[in-house]
Amino acid sequence: MGTCKILDIAAGHGIFGITLARHNPQAEVFAVDWPNVLQIARENAETAGVAARYHLLPGSAFEVEFGDGYDLVLLTNFFHHFDQPTCESLMRKVHAALKDGGRAVTLEFVPDEDRVSPPAAATFAMVMLASTPSGDAYTFSEYEQMFRNAGFTHSVGYPAPPGHIIVSQK
Repeated sequence: MGTCKILDIAAGHGIFGITLARHNPQAEVFAVDWPNVLQIARENAETAGVAARYHLLPGSAFEVEFGDGYDLVLLTNFFHHFDQPTCESLMRKVHAALKDGGRAVTLEFVPDEDRVSPPAAATFAMVMLASTPSGDAYTFSEYEQMFRNAGFTHSVGYPAPPGHIIVSQK
């Protein structure tokens, strides 16, 4: 098996990409976030022994050039800050960065279609509506439509309380 190329958008502390690199010696992780945040991720990658395979792409996910050929893109706790057109714009950029058959994995609070359950996701949606200019906690059908509009072939949701994981394939 060849190298597994992973893009970690809004990497933060880096735990998701670093964990994948620790469990897959073929993984090369490219982390996108603000420079001061990536300093912490870099330290965590060094502590985990994967720094040689952990690459930094500092800046805004909307402006950084990702490159292409990624097998996997991680989108953890990111989309809720933005309105749907902005999310779709980044999803199109992610789609272009993935190789054919690649997957985007989104971790978010995802309310049910009634938007009032489960309580944690519904409460989070209210917090986003009150504390961001246009953010929200989107339902699975909203994510599915946004990913489809961005060119993904299909999306599958998996409960991961208190959130959900959505896997979308190019």
